[in-house]
Amino acid sequence: MVVIARDLELERAIQGLPPEVQKEIRWFAEHIERLEAGEIDEDDFKRFRLENGVYGIRGAQDMHMVRVKVRFGCITPHQLETLAAIAEQFTPHHRVHITTRQDIQFHHVRRKDVPLVLARIAQSGLTTREACGNTVRNVTACPFAGVSPSEVFDVTPYADAVSRYFLRHPITQNLPRKFKIAFEGCREDHVVPAIHDIGAIATVRQENRRVERGFRLYIAGGLGAQPRAAELLEPFTPAELLIPTCEAVIRVFDRHGERRPDRLHRMRARMKFLAKDWGIDRLREAILTERRALLLTRSGLMEDGIELVEEEPPDVDIPPLPSPDWTPSPEYETWRRTNVRPQKQAGYVVVIIRCELGDITSDGLRTVARVARRWCAGRIRTAISQNLILRWVPESALPWVYQELKPAGLVAPGAHGLADVTRCPGADTCQLALTHSRGLAEALGEVLARDLTDSSEIQNPSIKISGCMNSCGQHHIADIGFYGASTEIDGHPLPQYIVLVGGQPEGERVRFARPVARVPARRAPEVVRRLLAFYQAERKPDESFVAFVDRLGMKPIKRALEDLASVPPFEEAPELYRDLGADEETFRVELGPGECSA
Repeated sequence: MVVIARDLELERAIQGLPPEVQKEIRWFAEHIERLEAGEIDEDDFKRFRLENGVYGIRGAQDMHMVRVKVRFGCITPHQLETLAAIAEQFTPHHRVHITTRQDIQFHHVRRKDVPLVLARIAQSGLTTREACGNTVRNVTACPFAGVSPSEVFDVTPYADAVSRYFLRHPITQNLPRKFKIAFEGCREDHVVPAIHDIGAIATVRQENRRVERGFRLYIAGGLGAQPRAAELLEPFTPAELLIPTCEAVIRVFDRHGERRPDRLHRMRARMKFLAKDWGIDRLREAILTERRALLLTRSGLMEDGIELVEEEPPDVDIPPLPSPDWTPSPEYETWRRTNVRPQKQAGYVVVIIRCELGDITSDGLRTVARVARRWCAGRIRTAISQNLILRWVPESALPWVYQELKPAGLVAPGAHGLADVTRCPGADTCQLALTHSRGLAEALGEVLARDLTDSSEIQNPSIKISGCMNSCGQHHIADIGFYGASTEIDGHPLPQYIVLVGGQPEGERVRFARPVARVPARRAPEVVRRLLAFYQAERKPDESFVAFVDRLGMKPIKRALEDLASVPPFEEAPELYRDLGADEETFRVELGPGECSA
């Protein structure tokens, strides 16, 4: 009877969805029934669920992570409220995680509940389709697109068109590995196109007294254990050739990317390795030849073109200030200075909501939805910084916005600054992670709040954390980066972090951080305190952390951390053999099967 009731509930939930979506969700429910009946094994189920955005969870066969694609970061108040309801009903912690690809993730969803979760996500207009697996992953875009004072043009409609074109496209269903695309229109770097398989940077040229839009397309970038900067495909790709060019890149990768089944070669099945093996000239020639063939057959062209629609200012009724005697507090002024950015449209601003540790609760989601609906007509984006961004907020409404966000704990200052630490989910849920990234991020928050509250001159260095070498936390492009590792001392496993310094995204280029130390996980907060104190004491006026690292070189920085790498025996310091975020447990290396290349 329980199964029948669940089936009826699912059928009601999928009513009105497109036929292909209904079919996918029914298939998912049928696969679960067959798995539980012993008709298929977990490996048979794995590939199907990954294509539909569902990962395995560390240490729990019947629990999953569900990843929601937020295409180019655009999300509505209604969708936030739907995600809040799902988090409350189907997850134990009632929170979601925002990723470095503008996605939103639910953790610890029971397997039997997944089809219903997928249905509710789809009913809101979102999808999990191809959020995982060997597919074109979520297409990311600058969260300030359309409102940035420095942008060349708004890349939103182009990111939207590319995302729609490749969703469920036959050629993207069984790629050698995952494939990532990003769009940037600003002079600043908000999505790091240089670390993507395709990074599209807006540009224009003059042709016969006419301004023509196009892109500088960079290809074959990536992070992971062996980071590689993307290289220029051609100086100018006209906007009308954007989709056929992207399709040509994907077709060449699909045809020539590494496909051998053993794990060693699967980890090399990314486009950056094809570029390394072939060289950029051969790869470029193959792609441009493929594009000519596509154009001759009209394949890859969208006959209706890409619709360019400019956002209209919201119609907002702004009452007097919250109270007659309201005056800006120091906390409000700090928040306004660090979390508010001017738009190119006069009188409007962008508000960055810092989602600390990359998480936000269901109550927080509802608060953001309510504030956005009231004060900016629901204009919301997610950012790769793991934050939420309100756009088109009337500047005169800022006191009201602050007053409404504050009770929900959503006015933490320092957005996109030192305190705004990026982190992957780590060993809390990921099967490949060695360390608990969340634990280190929490500990760093305490260090930064306690020791560096008055250090306003050094608020710009970035800190990024990954639980393993795969760089989901993007540690390679941080001023100070960490990734999880381990070793064994006299039979006792020791959790560690590799410390890197000097990384930075630079628009069309990228600097990768270099390793300077390997320390016990519990000493990682001291690494940050010491590095920032060293920087504060030795920097020149207005010298960035990257410039500081370049001027000093690696040797002085390594010497400053040298003693932290020394590890006493377990009997002398048993606390060092426990990971941050897992205080009650002796550390063990528990790696499950990686699913990114499944």
